[in-house]
Amino acid sequence: MLPSFDGKIPSSSSSSSSSSSQPMPLSNIFVDSGSRAHLPNPIPVGKQSRWHTLVVAYKTLGVVFGGLVTSPLYVYPSMPLKSPTEEDYLGIYSIMFWTLSLIGVIKYASIALKADDQGEGGTFALYSLLCRHMRIENLSARDADSSGVSDSEGQEKQSRLGKIFKKSVVARRVLLFISILGMCMLIGDGVLTPAISVLSAIEGIRAPFPKVSKSTVEALSAIILIFLFLLQKFGTSRVSFLFSPIMGMWTLTTPLVGIYSIIRHYPGVFKALSPHYILMFFSKNGKEGWQSLGGTILCITGSEALFADLGHFSRSSIQLAFLFTIYPSLVFTYAGQTAYLIKHPHDHEDGFYKFIPSQVYWPMFVIATLAAVVASQSLISATFSLVKQSVVLDYFPRVKVVHTSCSKEGEVYSPEINYILMILCVSVILIFGDGKDIGNAFGVVVSMVMLITTILLTLVMIVIWRTSPVLVFLFCFTFLTMESIYVSAVLIKIPEGGWIPFAISFILAFIMFGWYYGRQRKVDYELTHKINIDRLRVLLSDPGVQRVPGICFFYTNIQDGLTPVLGHYIKNMRSLHKVTIFTTLRYLLVPKVAPNERIIISKFDLKGIYGCIIQYGYADSLHLEGGNLVNQVIVCLQDFITHYSGHLSCDETGIQEELTNLEEAMNVGVVHVGGKTRFHIGQNCSWFDRIMLAFYEVMHSNCRSSLPALGVPLPQRMEVGMLYEA
Repeated sequence: MLPSFDGKIPSSSSSSSSSSSQPMPLSNIFVDSGSRAHLPNPIPVGKQSRWHTLVVAYKTLGVVFGGLVTSPLYVYPSMPLKSPTEEDYLGIYSIMFWTLSLIGVIKYASIALKADDQGEGGTFALYSLLCRHMRIENLSARDADSSGVSDSEGQEKQSRLGKIFKKSVVARRVLLFISILGMCMLIGDGVLTPAISVLSAIEGIRAPFPKVSKSTVEALSAIILIFLFLLQKFGTSRVSFLFSPIMGMWTLTTPLVGIYSIIRHYPGVFKALSPHYILMFFSKNGKEGWQSLGGTILCITGSEALFADLGHFSRSSIQLAFLFTIYPSLVFTYAGQTAYLIKHPHDHEDGFYKFIPSQVYWPMFVIATLAAVVASQSLISATFSLVKQSVVLDYFPRVKVVHTSCSKEGEVYSPEINYILMILCVSVILIFGDGKDIGNAFGVVVSMVMLITTILLTLVMIVIWRTSPVLVFLFCFTFLTMESIYVSAVLIKIPEGGWIPFAISFILAFIMFGWYYGRQRKVDYELTHKINIDRLRVLLSDPGVQRVPGICFFYTNIQDGLTPVLGHYIKNMRSLHKVTIFTTLRYLLVPKVAPNERIIISKFDLKGIYGCIIQYGYADSLHLEGGNLVNQVIVCLQDFITHYSGHLSCDETGIQEELTNLEEAMNVGVVHVGGKTRFHIGQNCSWFDRIMLAFYEVMHSNCRSSLPALGVPLPQRMEVGMLYEA
């Protein structure tokens, strides 16, 4: 028997906006699929207890802040200092203090965390947020009317800048390019953070044991990184539970050592908090002072993870951990390093281990090594989140994404991305080895990502928050000026290792653009050659076409018609199942779709033919194991038949007959049919199309199918091959 339905149907007003764009079906209705969706209901942050917030804040130490709080390992060694004086070190510390205060406290902790997209952070979350509020699509024809904002609301709230983006294709493409570049740079950060953190920590073994070779240090670093990446499959929660005590020890011990160093070597170091030491530093050192910014910027490395990892934790927990532990720890640690270097000005190439007292050297070495491993976690977790968002947005080839938490939807893990990151990290260590070269590359990534985030945040302040023009100007002028100076300083490091992140970003951007271009060409072909209701009626009226028993879920990419694969299937198979449900996966520009709006059922003017739209946001999970997906749709379809038929005042006999046919089809079996399409690249194609479409076909042939992402059992899956004319 069919399962009973115990959900409620929303009022028609709630469904009208989403159904108006579906001209082919006679009727649409929202059906509450939440009762059997098996999706976690996250606890609202406002209802969390203070104790829970403290616990989550403690867990953030092991994931979010690793890269930021371990930056003292490599900041001073990355600076090209020549015979530095007391005034130079005071100027450098002043620069680091104000960089941490302005970028860390004000920009990220106070402003960026408020620009979340319903709990999700990062570059693509900002992009999605802007697209939704400006009523612009993510440049995908099949995602029309998927912004999740009604027309009246969009027109009422739309700013003048939003109208410019909506009208200008060039402006939208520039916005997309900036977002993709930011994501690619952050993934490059995920490659370099583990490499430089672990390598800098293990380098400490050479001070007491000078005979230890550089290659031995590199080999040990590579082994530690491999072990770290093998732990990722256990999920962020378990990893953070293991790593948080380590980072807690690091966060506590380094400022204590810093305070000891301040008292012993230079108690007046905090006079450098006065900004005039920055002016004195640049007036004295000129070009050399400007070049040293390439190393100084590393003091804020990992701050982007503070925003990108928002999907793994809550805003209040991240702010609490940063403002009351991480920020004070960094201020005192850098002050202690500076105090030591003022008295020992030529020890800056090993600026961390040299300022550690000999009595606690080995305990600190162990803690530093473990903390460096934890530091790698923040950017690895951020990379998983960004890749998952870009896959859902259809800007990246489909890879396996595993949700590792039953209570936090943002906790994800991708095996393919994990092992690619592992190979790249180990390669960077073994090929380059020198921490200075990696530091040069690191500075390029950090500065570029910060600059891109500032640009997107400025747009959010103008378009969405409607912030006062004075405040927007102050924010934009302060941070764009500051970060542009940093970018100019690190760009000269490109020949000295700075080319690494650009190479990684270029390869990733080429992959994303190639995939996006190929997907767009396929959507354009399907819209041009789509099957409408009249054409489907003609195909089924052919006496040679049989209606066979069973239920068929036929997947289509377009919502105002049916995929050309359907015509190809009917002509060659000469059959169609008695109950056929044309299913469309519809991405909405929101992180999560309400359970009662997840499944939309529609009725075609043909016997046994239905439509189904499964809506999802980029933070939703579509991996519905076994028959759960089928059961959800069938329950919704059963309820739809009852209410839809009753609405048309049909007799009970007709309703019962339709329900009986549905039950008989379920008893026979279910099959999921999807298209396996390829481009036929003819002689008339341009050279650009030949290159890009051939590259797309290579990626498409080696990526995962969209059906396994739904958890469809292999015996129930069928793929229909078809060639599209390019």
